[in-house]
Amino acid sequence: MKKKRTKPQKRSKAKVSPDTSIKDPARRSFLARSGKWLVGVAVLGGAAGFGVSAVRATAREQDLSRVGQGIPTVVQIHDPSCSLCTALQKEARRALKGIDPDTMNYVVANVKTEEGREFANRHRQPHVTLMLMDPDGEPVQILNGPQDGDDLRVLFEAHADAYR
Repeated sequence: MKKKRTKPQKRSKAKVSPDTSIKDPARRSFLARSGKWLVGVAVLGGAAGFGVSAVRATAREQDLSRVGQGIPTVVQIHDPSCSLCTALQKEARRALKGIDPDTMNYVVANVKTEEGREFANRHRQPHVTLMLMDPDGEPVQILNGPQDGDDLRVLFEAHADAYR
């Protein structure tokens, strides 16, 4: 006896109400593009905020008027095109991480600027130099050449403690 084949019954598709789906492909495409656009704006906004913060920090770091204002200060005579200066700056910043900025200033005398060049000439110091200065802005100790961050940390802490 032959088996009788039955046709599969058609299933009815569930009807979706128009207000719960986006049927218009143009609208769907717009929403997809809008999401990407919003992400892009958020990323650019974050980058701009970081950039502004970095510029402010650099401007504060290069403000030589902070020397001699009642707080001991470390001044780096710095040439931004010098790899030794850049390495020294990195080590100095690393050494300063745990030190309270209210107890000691870190200032960069950039020899590419008029003010930085005048500062270096007035103290007769070449670039790749750290000058530890008392609260009145008088040099106490001068370190020439590359330095290790751990050694600098010990020196900086002692320098800040001497004036507390």
